[in-house]
Amino acid sequence: MFEQTFKNIDDILHKDAGCTSELDYTEQSSWLLFLKYLDDLEADKAAEAELAGKTYRFILDEHYRWSSWAAPRGANGKLDHNVAKTGDDLRDFVNGKLFPYLAGFKARASGPNTIEYKIGEVFSEIKSKIQSGYTLRDVIEQVDELHFRSQSEKHELSHLYEAKIRNMGNAGRNGGEYYTPRPLIRAMIKVTRPKIGEHIYDGACGSAGFLCEAFDYLSSQPDLTTADLKTLQERTFYGKEKKSLAYVIAIMNMILHGIEAPNVVHTNTLAENLADIQDKDRFDVILANPPFGGKERKEVQQNFPIKTGETAFLFLQHFIKRLKAGGRAAIVIKNTFLSNTDNASVSIRKLLLESCNLHTVLDCPGGTFQGAGVKTVVLFFKKGAPTHKVWYYQLDPGRNLGKTNPLNDDDLAEFVALQASFADSAKSWSLDASAIDTARYDLSVKNPNGGNEVMLRSPQEILDEIAALDSESADALVAIRELIA
Repeated sequence: MFEQTFKNIDDILHKDAGCTSELDYTEQSSWLLFLKYLDDLEADKAAEAELAGKTYRFILDEHYRWSSWAAPRGANGKLDHNVAKTGDDLRDFVNGKLFPYLAGFKARASGPNTIEYKIGEVFSEIKSKIQSGYTLRDVIEQVDELHFRSQSEKHELSHLYEAKIRNMGNAGRNGGEYYTPRPLIRAMIKVTRPKIGEHIYDGACGSAGFLCEAFDYLSSQPDLTTADLKTLQERTFYGKEKKSLAYVIAIMNMILHGIEAPNVVHTNTLAENLADIQDKDRFDVILANPPFGGKERKEVQQNFPIKTGETAFLFLQHFIKRLKAGGRAAIVIKNTFLSNTDNASVSIRKLLLESCNLHTVLDCPGGTFQGAGVKTVVLFFKKGAPTHKVWYYQLDPGRNLGKTNPLNDDDLAEFVALQASFADSAKSWSLDASAIDTARYDLSVKNPNGGNEVMLRSPQEILDEIAALDSESADALVAIRELIA
């Protein structure tokens, strides 16, 4: 039933002039789902308080609750169309009163880790794009059919919402920006093996896929206590996200997975100066797929000891710095990082090998990220001791991956099994750190058993490296002129 409701919502939004893409459908259904979820949550808490002989203090004033403006009901329990707003009245109420009221919670909340603060942030970042109040009424009536009362309902809704994120990520220009294949995430989690009580971080969390999958992994562990569940809710998962839409989706996705007040902050992670990070700011486990291909400004680059315009390389420095001694990380990055000859790439590889034990490199085939043609690897490392040996695994599902034939958990089962003992096979081998050329620190995937693809770079990748080298040359010339002057 829920699946058909989700489809109906998209069909209705498709007809509205303000919603033109899969991104719009997801964004607009997200804020409505959020408010319906909040209404169900408050109704449950009010009922629990009543049973305990207590009075529940509602977060939202009555006039702004879903059950008041979106779905007022008559004595028969059905929607009262005589009271429910529609048309211009509904649109004007949402835009002129509801959103400003909800956005105001950011200033009124007691702290950033409260659901009040999240309400304020979400409704400060987005707006209703639905131009017709009649369209909005139709969507509201569909959303009102969804319920968040039982765990099975939340579980089904979380799967449907994940499907929406996947469709949005596959819409073309977004690529892996919003959606990292969940089988790949689950394999990364199995290798890093997070534990209850550890702090898990993603500084480029997108739709929060890594945090949600880590929550599912830990919450399914046997014999969890009430204290364990409270720890998972409040003191385990931490994220940062720069883009407004991704931030809103991350909050909604975590809520649907069962985390009521997600510790996700809307900020530019790379604006943080690495020199300011202290021990108390570090994490036990970092799981991430940082954006690549971006060109960061000079003022952002100043926050990092190794200057580069490549977003992913700055993130990698951030993650190394943010990891505790003994902490583990699994990071997705372009495979050209392993062999690029520009100074920044060489310096970051040196930093990684000398400050961390880069124990595993998973080489992913083309098509792993639908809609993104870039080939990637996953770097698995532990901080605190230098690298002695790197174990490589060349993932080969035996078929071409694509939208209709995506990566699945079975494709990664052998990798997870062999990685546990760093076993050699036709697809896996080890490289001793003593054999790594210390002039270039080349970590290219070179399967000694054969079967390597010829790693020809795309024209864009070659142009990117030329641009990076040109930028470094320009910086060096500026420095020389300053010295001469």
